[in-house]
Amino acid sequence: MTVTTRFAPSPTGSLHVGNVRTAIHNWMWARKHGGRFLLRIDDTDLERSKEEHVGAIRADLAWLGLDIDGEERQSARFALYEAEFGKLKAAGRVYACYETPEELDIRRKVLLSRGLPPVYERKPADAPGPEGVTPHWRFRLDHDAPIEWTDMVRGPQHFEPRNMSDPVVRRADGSWLYLLPSVIDDIAMGITHVVRGEDHVSNTAAQIQMFGALGAPPPQFAHEALLVGTEGKLSKRLGSLGMASLRAEGIEPIALVALLARLGTSDPVEPVTSPAPLIESIDFARFGRAPARFDEGELALLNQKILHHTDHAAVASRLPAAITAARWNAIRPNLMTVAEAADWVAVFDGPFAPPAPDDADRPVLAAAAAAAPGIDWTADPWHALTAAAKEATGAKGRALFLPLRRALTGRDHGPDMAELLPLIAKDQAVARLAAN
Repeated sequence: MTVTTRFAPSPTGSLHVGNVRTAIHNWMWARKHGGRFLLRIDDTDLERSKEEHVGAIRADLAWLGLDIDGEERQSARFALYEAEFGKLKAAGRVYACYETPEELDIRRKVLLSRGLPPVYERKPADAPGPEGVTPHWRFRLDHDAPIEWTDMVRGPQHFEPRNMSDPVVRRADGSWLYLLPSVIDDIAMGITHVVRGEDHVSNTAAQIQMFGALGAPPPQFAHEALLVGTEGKLSKRLGSLGMASLRAEGIEPIALVALLARLGTSDPVEPVTSPAPLIESIDFARFGRAPARFDEGELALLNQKILHHTDHAAVASRLPAAITAARWNAIRPNLMTVAEAADWVAVFDGPFAPPAPDDADRPVLAAAAAAAPGIDWTADPWHALTAAAKEATGAKGRALFLPLRRALTGRDHGPDMAELLPLIAKDQAVARLAAN
């Protein structure tokens, strides 16, 4: 058996971190087992589906590094759905219904008022429909067969179908709802594992019987606890958590993958620079049942930690030419995003106007300015500079180091000056010290 997973977004909006997390886990599971990861565009809703969203979905997956092994479009598979629907119809597993939404709502309220579960009440199979009314269609659940499976996250699951409503699978206008086309596609595409949110558990119970009615074994299922944000349940319309927004904020794709891969599991979130260790460690038995909280602050901190371990070659195409490998290695512990590296070009090469010093700092700066022209910049200029200033003024500690850092970089904090100073052009450093 070739492990085959799928990610099946509807192109009705932008991807958010909730469904991206599902995509990541499906991709990781397939890659761990040397299998296939497929993209299925669920665009049966022709009115709401937009081609621009299809393109954005592909772009987001590519940005995240989630390579796909094949793509299907549900809008191109209507003939297959029609054929399989015909088989179910002939076998009596789908049947016509004529109630309006208003009638169904009234009946649900009546049942609830009687203390009964609001389960759809089947009509006799030969009951005629109203004249001139086009029916919608429901899948007939087998009430004599309890529905059971062992979920890779939730463990043993048990549903009594007589306590479930027969699900609507096709609307009166002929359009398809999610449940049946998804099953037909999973069979045709050879899907072996379905990884999705726990809000689909009851759907799975109905779909397991659909697999059986179509003569196919069901895949294995993993229903993850839902991801929540700082303001509650995530929505694909919550643009601040969309991929475009995160890219604009300078979030590295591996940072997002590293966080979402581990959220909701018992494994620690770690600043990896490759998905390899994430793939190796994925195990749905280590996923918890409690909702996992996505925190943008945690993502930003993880992004920073990952940059501290990122080689120059991995980001060189996004850096100014002036940021060489040595300069990158010096400044990366102080960067939140790659874009911030551009702010250091002036520190290294100018033009740069140092801030006006405090009067108490001027003797240190004057001593350093006098010593700087004679220092060998290819050796250890920082320690030579501080030693000369200390000897001339007696300053030490913060009173010695901070004025020099400010004069040379314009910042109170930053990289180790012993590593940074040799990377600043000597004439620039001398001029900055002399300006004070």
